[in-house]
Amino acid sequence: MEVIILAGGLGTRLRPAVSDIPKCLAPVAGVPFLEYLLDWLQNAGATRIIFSIGYLGEQVKEQVNSKERPFEAVWACEDTPLGTGGAIRAALSMAREECIYVVNGDTFFPVRLADMPLAAPITLALKPMKDFDRYGAVDVSGGKVTAFREKQFCKEGLINGGVYALRKSLLDLQAFPEKFSFEKEILEPYAEKGLVDACICDSFFIDIGIPEDYRKSMQLIPEYVFTAEASARVLGSGADTLFLDRDGVINRKIDGDYVRSPEQFVFRCGILEQMKAWASAFRHIIIVTNQRGVGRGLMSDKDLADVHSAMLDAIISSGGRVDAIFTCTSADESDPRRKPAPGMFYDAIALFPDIKAEKSVMIGDSASDKAFAQACGISFVKMK
Repeated sequence: MEVIILAGGLGTRLRPAVSDIPKCLAPVAGVPFLEYLLDWLQNAGATRIIFSIGYLGEQVKEQVNSKERPFEAVWACEDTPLGTGGAIRAALSMAREECIYVVNGDTFFPVRLADMPLAAPITLALKPMKDFDRYGAVDVSGGKVTAFREKQFCKEGLINGGVYALRKSLLDLQAFPEKFSFEKEILEPYAEKGLVDACICDSFFIDIGIPEDYRKSMQLIPEYVFTAEASARVLGSGADTLFLDRDGVINRKIDGDYVRSPEQFVFRCGILEQMKAWASAFRHIIIVTNQRGVGRGLMSDKDLADVHSAMLDAIISSGGRVDAIFTCTSADESDPRRKPAPGMFYDAIALFPDIKAEKSVMIGDSASDKAFAQACGISFVKMK
Protein backbone atom coordinates (compact mmCIF):
# COMPACT_ATOMS: atom_id res chain seq x y z
CA MET A 1 0.00 0.00 0.00
CA GLU A 2 1.35 3.42 -1.01
CA VAL A 3 0.34 6.61 0.79
CA ILE A 4 1.08 10.28 0.16
CA ILE A 5 1.23 12.56 3.20
CA LEU A 6 0.81 16.25 2.37
CA ALA A 7 3.15 17.91 4.85
CA GLY A 8 4.30 21.03 3.01
CA GLY A 9 1.82 23.65 4.23
CA LEU A 10 3.01 26.93 5.73
CA GLY A 11 0.80 26.55 8.83
CA THR A 12 0.09 30.28 9.13
CA ARG A 13 -3.10 29.82 11.20
CA LEU A 14 -1.33 27.61 13.72
CA ARG A 15 1.71 29.85 14.21
CA PRO A 16 0.30 31.58 17.32
CA ALA A 17 0.55 28.15 19.02
CA VAL A 18 3.40 26.50 17.07
CA SER A 19 5.79 28.87 15.32
CA ASP A 20 9.13 27.20 14.66
CA ILE A 21 8.24 23.73 13.36
CA PRO A 22 6.02 22.39 10.55
CA LYS A 23 2.40 21.72 11.47
CA CYS A 24 2.77 17.97 11.16
CA LEU A 25 5.42 18.01 13.91
CA ALA A 26 3.34 20.00 16.39
CA PRO A 27 3.64 18.18 19.73
CA VAL A 28 0.48 16.45 20.93
CA ALA A 29 0.84 15.14 24.49
CA GLY A 30 4.62 15.16 23.99
CA VAL A 31 4.52 13.27 20.67
CA PRO A 32 4.86 14.85 17.21
CA PHE A 33 1.47 14.82 15.51
CA LEU A 34 3.00 13.02 12.53
CA GLU A 35 3.74 9.97 14.68
CA TYR A 36 0.03 9.39 15.27
CA LEU A 37 -0.52 9.46 11.51
CA LEU A 38 2.35 7.06 10.89
CA ASP A 39 1.13 4.59 13.55
CA TRP A 40 -2.31 4.56 11.92
CA LEU A 41 -0.91 4.10 8.42
CA GLN A 42 1.53 1.39 9.51
CA ASN A 43 -1.30 -0.54 11.15
CA ALA A 44 -3.36 -0.05 7.98
CA GLY A 45 -0.64 -1.79 5.97
CA ALA A 46 1.29 1.08 4.38
CA THR A 47 4.56 -0.19 2.90
CA ARG A 48 5.68 2.96 1.07
CA ILE A 49 4.96 6.54 2.16
CA ILE A 50 5.69 9.53 -0.06
CA PHE A 51 6.14 12.66 2.05
CA SER A 52 5.29 15.87 0.21
CA ILE A 53 7.32 18.48 2.09
CA GLY A 54 8.20 22.13 1.72
CA TYR A 55 8.27 24.65 4.56
CA LEU A 56 10.79 23.44 7.20
CA GLY A 57 10.76 20.08 5.41
CA GLU A 58 14.19 19.06 6.68
CA GLN A 59 12.69 18.79 10.17
CA VAL A 60 10.14 16.31 8.84
CA LYS A 61 12.94 14.26 7.28
CA GLU A 62 14.88 14.27 10.55
CA GLN A 63 11.84 13.05 12.50
CA VAL A 64 11.02 10.24 10.08
CA ASN A 65 14.66 9.18 9.80
CA SER A 66 15.18 9.28 13.58
CA LYS A 67 14.19 5.62 13.96
CA GLU A 68 13.63 2.45 12.00
CA ARG A 69 10.31 2.37 10.16
CA PRO A 70 8.39 -0.59 8.71
CA PHE A 71 7.86 1.29 5.44
CA GLU A 72 9.94 2.88 2.71
CA ALA A 73 10.08 6.68 3.04
CA VAL A 74 10.22 8.71 -0.19
CA TRP A 75 10.53 12.48 -0.42
CA ALA A 76 8.81 14.88 -2.81
CA CYS A 77 10.28 18.31 -1.99
CA GLU A 78 8.79 21.68 -2.98
CA ASP A 79 11.24 24.56 -3.49
CA THR A 80 8.25 26.90 -3.68
CA PRO A 81 4.65 26.15 -2.61
CA LEU A 82 2.83 24.24 -5.36
CA GLY A 83 -0.67 24.20 -3.86
CA THR A 84 -2.40 20.93 -3.05
CA GLY A 85 -2.71 20.05 -6.74
CA GLY A 86 0.93 20.60 -7.58
CA ALA A 87 2.03 18.77 -4.46
CA ILE A 88 -0.15 15.73 -5.22
CA ARG A 89 0.97 15.68 -8.87
CA ALA A 90 4.65 15.73 -7.87
CA ALA A 91 4.16 12.97 -5.32
CA LEU A 92 2.09 10.85 -7.73
CA SER A 93 4.96 10.94 -10.22
CA MET A 94 6.99 8.98 -7.65
CA ALA A 95 4.27 6.40 -6.96
CA ARG A 96 4.62 2.84 -8.20
CA GLU A 97 1.11 1.51 -7.65
CA GLU A 98 -2.08 2.28 -9.55
CA CYS A 99 -4.13 3.07 -6.44
CA ILE A 100 -2.65 5.62 -4.04
CA TYR A 101 -4.01 7.01 -0.76
CA VAL A 102 -3.54 10.67 0.14
CA VAL A 103 -3.83 12.10 3.66
CA ASN A 104 -3.38 15.60 5.01
CA GLY A 105 -0.45 16.07 7.35
CA ASP A 106 -2.46 18.18 9.79
CA THR A 107 -5.61 16.03 9.97
CA PHE A 108 -6.17 12.82 11.94
CA PHE A 109 -9.04 10.84 10.41
CA PRO A 110 -8.11 7.16 10.95
CA VAL A 111 -10.58 5.57 8.57
CA ARG A 112 -10.25 1.96 7.39
CA LEU A 113 -8.41 2.55 4.14
CA ALA A 114 -9.15 -1.00 3.00
CA ASP A 115 -12.88 -0.16 3.04
CA MET A 116 -12.56 2.70 0.58
CA PRO A 117 -13.82 1.71 -2.90
CA LEU A 118 -11.24 2.02 -5.68
CA ALA A 119 -13.40 2.03 -8.82
CA ALA A 120 -13.63 5.75 -9.55
CA PRO A 121 -10.71 8.08 -10.29
CA ILE A 122 -11.16 9.58 -6.81
CA THR A 123 -12.74 8.25 -3.63
CA LEU A 124 -13.24 10.77 -0.85
CA ALA A 125 -13.58 9.86 2.84
CA LEU A 126 -16.37 11.96 4.34
CA LYS A 127 -16.97 12.66 8.02
CA PRO A 128 -20.54 13.16 9.32
CA MET A 129 -20.63 16.27 11.50
CA LYS A 130 -23.15 18.40 13.38
CA ASP A 131 -23.31 22.14 14.10
CA PHE A 132 -20.27 23.20 12.08
CA ASP A 133 -19.19 26.26 10.14
CA ARG A 134 -15.45 25.79 9.79
CA TYR A 135 -15.81 23.33 6.90
CA GLY A 136 -17.79 23.33 3.70
CA ALA A 137 -20.44 20.62 3.38
CA VAL A 138 -20.29 17.87 0.76
CA ASP A 139 -23.41 16.69 -1.09
CA VAL A 140 -23.75 12.98 -1.87
CA SER A 141 -26.24 11.03 -3.97
CA GLY A 142 -26.16 7.36 -4.92
CA GLY A 143 -22.71 6.87 -3.43
CA LYS A 144 -21.25 9.72 -5.48
CA VAL A 145 -20.05 13.15 -4.41
CA THR A 146 -22.20 15.60 -6.35
CA ALA A 147 -21.18 19.03 -5.03
CA PHE A 148 -19.08 20.97 -2.53
CA ARG A 149 -20.77 23.80 -0.68
CA GLU A 150 -19.05 26.92 0.65
CA LYS A 151 -18.34 27.30 4.36
CA GLN A 152 -21.42 28.36 6.31
CA PHE A 153 -23.19 27.14 9.42
CA CYS A 154 -24.62 23.68 8.86
CA LYS A 155 -26.80 21.87 11.40
CA GLU A 156 -25.83 18.46 10.06
CA GLY A 157 -23.89 17.25 7.06
CA LEU A 158 -20.78 15.65 5.61
CA ILE A 159 -17.36 17.24 5.35
CA ASN A 160 -14.25 16.40 3.36
CA GLY A 161 -12.09 14.47 5.83
CA GLY A 162 -8.88 15.02 3.88
CA VAL A 163 -8.33 11.35 3.01
CA TYR A 164 -8.45 10.34 -0.66
CA ALA A 165 -7.98 7.19 -2.70
CA LEU A 166 -6.74 7.99 -6.20
CA ARG A 167 -6.58 5.91 -9.38
CA LYS A 168 -3.40 7.28 -10.95
CA SER A 169 -4.18 6.28 -14.54
CA LEU A 170 -7.65 7.85 -14.40
CA LEU A 171 -6.47 11.30 -13.26
CA ASP A 172 -5.46 13.96 -15.74
CA LEU A 173 -3.16 16.31 -13.82
CA GLN A 174 -0.75 17.28 -16.57
CA ALA A 175 -2.90 20.00 -18.15
CA PHE A 176 -2.65 22.28 -15.11
CA PRO A 177 0.00 24.88 -14.29
CA GLU A 178 2.81 24.12 -11.85
CA LYS A 179 0.79 25.45 -8.91
CA PHE A 180 -2.93 24.69 -8.57
CA SER A 181 -5.63 23.64 -6.09
CA PHE A 182 -6.59 19.97 -6.08
CA GLU A 183 -9.88 20.83 -4.41
CA LYS A 184 -10.96 23.52 -6.88
CA GLU A 185 -9.42 22.27 -10.12
CA ILE A 186 -9.86 18.51 -9.70
CA LEU A 187 -12.36 17.55 -6.99
CA GLU A 188 -15.13 19.96 -7.98
CA PRO A 189 -15.16 19.31 -11.76
CA TYR A 190 -14.68 15.56 -11.29
CA ALA A 191 -17.63 15.52 -8.88
CA GLU A 192 -19.80 17.33 -11.42
CA LYS A 193 -19.01 14.51 -13.88
CA GLY A 194 -19.86 11.77 -11.35
CA LEU A 195 -16.23 10.67 -11.04
CA VAL A 196 -15.83 10.98 -7.24
CA ASP A 197 -17.02 8.13 -5.04
CA ALA A 198 -18.11 8.87 -1.47
CA CYS A 199 -16.96 6.79 1.49
CA ILE A 200 -18.81 7.92 4.62
CA CYS A 201 -16.76 7.12 7.73
CA ASP A 202 -17.94 8.09 11.20
CA SER A 203 -14.48 7.69 12.70
CA PHE A 204 -12.62 10.08 14.98
CA PHE A 205 -11.68 13.33 13.24
CA ILE A 206 -9.62 16.34 14.20
CA ASP A 207 -7.85 19.01 12.17
CA ILE A 208 -5.08 20.72 14.16
CA GLY A 209 -4.79 23.62 11.69
CA ILE A 210 -6.09 26.25 14.13
CA PRO A 211 -4.97 26.87 17.74
CA GLU A 212 -8.37 26.02 19.27
CA ASP A 213 -8.53 22.55 17.73
CA TYR A 214 -4.82 21.99 18.30
CA ARG A 215 -5.43 22.52 22.02
CA LYS A 216 -8.34 20.05 21.91
CA SER A 217 -6.10 17.48 20.28
CA MET A 218 -3.93 17.30 23.40
CA GLN A 219 -6.63 15.26 25.16
CA LEU A 220 -8.65 13.83 22.29
CA ILE A 221 -5.94 12.15 20.22
CA PRO A 222 -4.22 10.25 23.06
CA GLU A 223 -7.63 9.28 24.44
CA TYR A 224 -8.69 7.91 21.06
CA VAL A 225 -5.40 6.05 20.59
CA PHE A 226 -5.48 4.46 24.05
CA THR A 227 -9.10 3.41 23.52
CA ALA A 228 -8.27 1.85 20.16
CA GLU A 229 -5.24 0.04 21.61
CA ALA A 230 -7.31 -1.43 24.45
CA SER A 231 -9.98 -2.48 21.97
CA ALA A 232 -7.44 -4.24 19.76
CA ARG A 233 -6.18 -6.21 22.76
CA VAL A 234 -9.61 -7.42 23.85
CA LEU A 235 -10.62 -8.23 20.27
CA GLY A 236 -7.52 -10.35 19.97
CA SER A 237 -7.97 -12.08 23.31
CA GLY A 238 -10.20 -14.90 22.07
CA ALA A 239 -12.75 -14.09 24.79
CA ASP A 240 -16.50 -14.19 24.18
CA THR A 241 -17.53 -12.09 27.21
CA LEU A 242 -16.39 -8.51 27.78
CA PHE A 243 -16.60 -6.83 31.18
CA LEU A 244 -16.25 -3.04 31.29
CA ASP A 245 -15.68 -0.61 34.10
CA ARG A 246 -17.62 2.61 33.47
CA ASP A 247 -15.87 5.78 34.69
CA GLY A 248 -12.53 6.17 32.94
CA VAL A 249 -13.37 3.47 30.38
CA ILE A 250 -16.69 4.40 28.80
CA ASN A 251 -16.82 7.99 30.00
CA ARG A 252 -14.42 10.55 31.37
CA LYS A 253 -14.04 10.73 35.12
CA ILE A 254 -14.83 13.89 37.03
CA ASP A 255 -11.96 14.56 39.40
CA GLY A 256 -13.15 14.51 43.00
CA ASP A 257 -16.79 13.97 42.11
CA TYR A 258 -19.33 11.62 40.55
CA VAL A 259 -21.23 11.78 37.28
CA ARG A 260 -24.59 12.78 38.70
CA SER A 261 -26.59 13.62 35.56
CA PRO A 262 -26.65 12.79 31.84
CA GLU A 263 -25.29 16.27 31.13
CA GLN A 264 -22.11 15.44 33.06
CA PHE A 265 -21.61 12.14 31.23
CA VAL A 266 -18.99 12.58 28.47
CA PHE A 267 -17.98 9.56 26.42
CA ARG A 268 -14.30 8.85 25.98
CA CYS A 269 -13.10 9.77 22.54
CA GLY A 270 -13.49 6.76 20.24
CA ILE A 271 -15.39 4.54 22.67
CA LEU A 272 -18.68 4.53 20.74
CA GLU A 273 -16.82 3.50 17.60
CA GLN A 274 -15.19 0.64 19.50
CA MET A 275 -18.43 -0.47 21.15
CA LYS A 276 -19.91 -0.91 17.71
CA ALA A 277 -17.04 -3.28 16.88
CA TRP A 278 -17.45 -5.13 20.19
CA ALA A 279 -21.17 -5.68 19.55
CA SER A 280 -20.41 -8.17 16.79
CA ALA A 281 -17.35 -9.68 18.47
CA PHE A 282 -18.65 -10.62 21.94
CA ARG A 283 -21.52 -12.81 23.09
CA HIS A 284 -21.95 -10.76 26.26
CA ILE A 285 -20.98 -7.16 27.05
CA ILE A 286 -21.41 -6.31 30.71
CA ILE A 287 -20.69 -3.14 32.70
CA VAL A 288 -19.59 -3.56 36.32
CA THR A 289 -19.26 -0.27 38.18
CA ASN A 290 -18.98 0.94 41.77
CA GLN A 291 -21.20 3.98 42.24
CA ARG A 292 -20.61 4.93 45.84
CA GLY A 293 -22.03 8.41 45.26
CA VAL A 294 -25.48 6.92 45.75
CA GLY A 295 -24.53 5.22 49.01
CA ARG A 296 -23.01 8.44 50.27
CA GLY A 297 -26.21 10.36 49.52
CA LEU A 298 -24.62 12.57 46.86
CA MET A 299 -26.96 11.31 44.16
CA SER A 300 -30.09 9.18 44.02
CA ASP A 301 -30.86 5.81 42.44
CA LYS A 302 -32.96 7.73 39.91
CA ASP A 303 -30.02 9.98 39.06
CA LEU A 304 -27.91 6.90 38.34
CA ALA A 305 -30.70 5.31 36.29
CA ASP A 306 -31.06 8.50 34.23
CA VAL A 307 -27.33 8.54 33.50
CA HIS A 308 -27.38 4.91 32.41
CA SER A 309 -30.50 5.37 30.30
CA ALA A 310 -28.89 8.22 28.35
CA MET A 311 -25.64 6.26 28.05
CA LEU A 312 -27.42 3.21 26.63
CA ASP A 313 -29.42 5.31 24.17
CA ALA A 314 -26.19 6.75 22.75
CA ILE A 315 -24.46 3.38 22.60
CA ILE A 316 -27.38 1.71 20.83
CA SER A 317 -27.83 4.58 18.36
CA SER A 318 -24.14 4.22 17.47
CA GLY A 319 -24.53 0.52 16.70
CA GLY A 320 -23.25 -0.84 20.00
CA ARG A 321 -24.94 -2.73 22.78
CA VAL A 322 -24.73 -3.51 26.51
CA ASP A 323 -26.34 -6.70 27.76
CA ALA A 324 -26.32 -5.90 31.48
CA ILE A 325 -25.19 -3.25 33.96
CA PHE A 326 -24.29 -4.25 37.51
CA THR A 327 -23.65 -1.58 40.12
CA CYS A 328 -22.62 -1.56 43.76
CA THR A 329 -23.81 1.68 45.32
CA SER A 330 -22.85 0.71 48.86
CA ALA A 331 -20.42 2.97 50.71
CA ASP A 332 -19.24 -0.03 52.74
CA GLU A 333 -15.74 -0.98 51.60
CA SER A 334 -16.32 -4.57 52.77
CA ASP A 335 -19.43 -5.10 50.65
CA PRO A 336 -18.85 -8.38 48.73
CA ARG A 337 -20.34 -6.86 45.57
CA ARG A 338 -18.02 -3.87 45.59
CA LYS A 339 -14.96 -4.10 43.36
CA PRO A 340 -12.35 -5.43 43.85
CA ALA A 341 -14.51 -8.17 45.41
CA PRO A 342 -15.96 -10.45 42.70
CA GLY A 343 -19.64 -10.14 43.67
CA MET A 344 -20.77 -8.46 40.45
CA PHE A 345 -19.02 -11.19 38.42
CA TYR A 346 -21.17 -13.78 40.21
CA ASP A 347 -24.24 -11.63 39.48
CA ALA A 348 -23.33 -11.83 35.79
CA ILE A 349 -22.92 -15.60 35.90
CA ALA A 350 -26.33 -15.92 37.56
CA LEU A 351 -27.89 -13.97 34.69
CA PHE A 352 -25.78 -15.60 31.95
CA PRO A 353 -24.83 -19.15 33.06
CA ASP A 354 -22.75 -19.69 29.91
CA ILE A 355 -20.13 -17.15 31.03
CA LYS A 356 -16.75 -18.79 31.64
CA ALA A 357 -13.91 -17.01 33.41
CA GLU A 358 -11.35 -18.38 30.98
CA LYS A 359 -13.34 -16.92 28.08
CA SER A 360 -13.82 -13.49 29.66
CA VAL A 361 -11.82 -10.26 29.54
CA MET A 362 -12.11 -7.02 31.50
CA ILE A 363 -11.22 -3.44 30.55
CA GLY A 364 -10.57 -1.15 33.50
CA ASP A 365 -8.51 1.88 34.39
CA SER A 366 -7.62 1.32 38.04
CA ALA A 367 -5.83 -1.03 40.41
CA SER A 368 -9.24 -1.96 41.81
CA ASP A 369 -10.40 -3.09 38.36
CA LYS A 370 -7.28 -5.19 37.90
CA ALA A 371 -7.76 -6.77 41.33
CA PHE A 372 -11.40 -7.50 40.45
CA ALA A 373 -10.32 -9.29 37.28
CA GLN A 374 -7.76 -11.31 39.21
CA ALA A 375 -10.35 -12.26 41.83
CA CYS A 376 -12.66 -13.46 39.06
CA GLY A 377 -9.93 -15.31 37.21
CA ILE A 378 -10.43 -13.31 34.01
CA SER A 379 -7.98 -11.49 31.73
CA PHE A 380 -7.42 -7.77 32.26
CA VAL A 381 -6.68 -4.92 29.83
CA LYS A 382 -5.79 -1.51 31.24
CA MET A 383 -7.31 1.61 29.74
CA LYS A 384 -4.97 4.59 30.03
